[in-house]
Amino acid sequence: MAGNSRASLAFYAFARFLTFDVFAGLWNRTRVEGAEHVPTEGPFILAPVHRSNMDTPYAAATTRRRLRFMGKDSLWKAKVPAWTLSALGGFPVSRGTVDREALRRCTEVLQAGEPLVVFPEGERKSGPVVQPLFEGAAYLAARAGVPIVPVGIGGSERAMPKGARFIRPTKVVVVVGEPLRLEASDGGARVPREATRELTARLHDELQRLFDTAQIRASA
Repeated sequence: MAGNSRASLAFYAFARFLTFDVFAGLWNRTRVEGAEHVPTEGPFILAPVHRSNMDTPYAAATTRRRLRFMGKDSLWKAKVPAWTLSALGGFPVSRGTVDREALRRCTEVLQAGEPLVVFPEGERKSGPVVQPLFEGAAYLAARAGVPIVPVGIGGSERAMPKGARFIRPTKVVVVVGEPLRLEASDGGARVPREATRELTARLHDELQRLFDTAQIRASA
């Protein structure tokens, strides 16, 4: 896929080092627990809770592999920003056809063997309770036959709440859970609705447990 050149991968590694190892590590005292649960090869879906614009960089702290994520296509209009966003793992999705376009592009990412970030709560939420999840993450995982790795992020809402312009120097803890997947899923175009609902329910329960743990650790 686009953005897989040596230059773009090197740029990602450098940006990750500055963002997490230097800035987040020092400014937010960011700590990751359970990183051993993140697959070291092959495709998977990373499914974090979503309380801050910083959740994508905090999620990237869980692995040195480049994570892929969606962005609105208007951000790719200029050449330099387009290359930068692609190198950082982003890929464009057209507005107006988001559902169809997102499904196609996300499937391409997983088929290429790359890890994909999907926030199952959708847009940023607030508070300590994991909100009802969209079924997209579970559907994609079942269709592609890949695991979902749930992630709780504690402290990110305090670090950069909605509307904030600056990141506050507060502690952030990322807790990674064991991968979830449908037992009998090997991928395929037809995914039973009940299977998607069941996986979504399991994901919700695990996200709440991990989020609770991460919040306690971040407040300690």
